[in-house]
Amino acid sequence: MVNTTAAAQGGALRLASLNHISVVCRSLESSLAFYCDVLGFFPIRRPGSFDFDGAWLFNFGIGVHLLQAEDPESMPPKKTEIDPKDNHISFTCESLEVVQRRLKEMGIQYVQRRVEEGGIHVDQLFFHDPDGFMIEVCTCDNLPVVPLVPAPACKRAAAASKQQFTVPAVAVAVNAVAVASLHAGLACHSKMGRFDQVSTRFVDASLPVISCI
Repeated sequence: MVNTTAAAQGGALRLASLNHISVVCRSLESSLAFYCDVLGFFPIRRPGSFDFDGAWLFNFGIGVHLLQAEDPESMPPKKTEIDPKDNHISFTCESLEVVQRRLKEMGIQYVQRRVEEGGIHVDQLFFHDPDGFMIEVCTCDNLPVVPLVPAPACKRAAAASKQQFTVPAVAVAVNAVAVASLHAGLACHSKMGRFDQVSTRFVDASLPVISCI
């Protein structure tokens, strides 16, 4: 049933922030390695009541929820061509050169693009996760956030307006910080405790719960 309450009362849904993205994967193990070792996410506690395989990861202010496909063979064929116009999640970084060098060292295929707008350059790197979902790392924070219509409910646009765009925006697709930690070689083990690769959750019940906000 479609909820039309927001439309009927006028105005958009009163959202707060992006909490997480969810990715269905052929191999939970391969996806864990990619999102931890390549992108720098770390595993957090996942509800034990779930009766399906998966893992919750967190970093840069957002969560990534990995879901093991029940029938991997029935999933659509993995995309081989990297198309920058395809669905993707985007991260900003401290140094695109460092990211590009690490991608080369790890043998990850990528494509590079540059956007020019009013004398401002935005450089982009696009590559796939193990299931063909596209990741972008960019310098999109070079571009200011310029609202096209009055948007009082948009906290980010309002803040940018008050500062007269002297502070650059964060990411185009995700409010995330640097993926420059990529070169640190983060492993799928948090300093907070031991991570059980089988159950994909922490085994130390005394650990604090990290909220995906």
